Amino acid sequence: MTLTRGGFTARHAVLKAGYGSRPDPSDPAQVLAMPIVLHIPKADPPARSAVLAAAAAATVALCLDARVGPDAHGIPGPWQGAFREWTGARIRKVARRARGAQWVAAQEVDGVTVDLDGAQARAFVPGRVGDLDTRIKKLQIGGTDLAHDDPGPVPEGVPTLWVNATLGMTVGKAAAQVGHAAMILAGAMSTARALDWAADRYYCAVRDADETTWASLRDEVALGRAIAVRDAGFTEIAPGSMTVIASLR
Repeated sequence: MTLTRGGFTARHAVLKAGYGSRPDPSDPAQVLAMPIVLHIPKADPPARSAVLAAAAAATVALCLDARVGPDAHGIPGPWQGAFREWTGARIRKVARRARGAQWVAAQEVDGVTVDLDGAQARAFVPGRVGDLDTRIKKLQIGGTDLAHDDPGPVPEGVPTLWVNATLGMTVGKAAAQVGHAAMILAGAMSTARALDWAADRYYCAVRDADETTWASLRDEVALGRAIAVRDAGFTEIAPGSMTVIASLR
């Protein structure tokens, strides 16, 4: 990833501008989505919180990667067209799981892999669902979940994404939601702060929020000191559900 100020500023401006609401095409195969693959080995799988943090970091890393362009000279990157088409539509992500040779093969498909606290996730260049690379399409969306864990307090200054634990989301659903939150959080940051986060490889923490914590976080959203993700309700949960809250502090 290139961290030159000019190119990064242009890419960050895309996230700051927000996202489109172009209606979905009538053909489901034409729906645009960003695939995310979670590395979940059968033996000794990583902690759920670490997997979700890796998914969030991988998502924002791809969104600000030099290849989504433009660069400091305004030259489009090779992924810019696909990325901009996706950000102009409803933002969708689909998380799948991989292990062994499947995970190795996934590295050959255009995207960005993040390794965070022993967990790995890879975000891929968005595209039409019907055109998804077969190495990703054959991976399972569900079927494996990870137990909720309590990794302890978050270090000072680390961006934190709080998951609404009362919704009972699967790890795949939660991965998509923290990916949304990381994008919105990056866009809400100043360019200088986002650049600092990029230098830290988008290190973040994911924590479950109980009812009491969630109520406090909702107050922060109302005061404009936090951002919230509300799900469209296509899978698992009711439309409009608040799934993840990220602090702006």
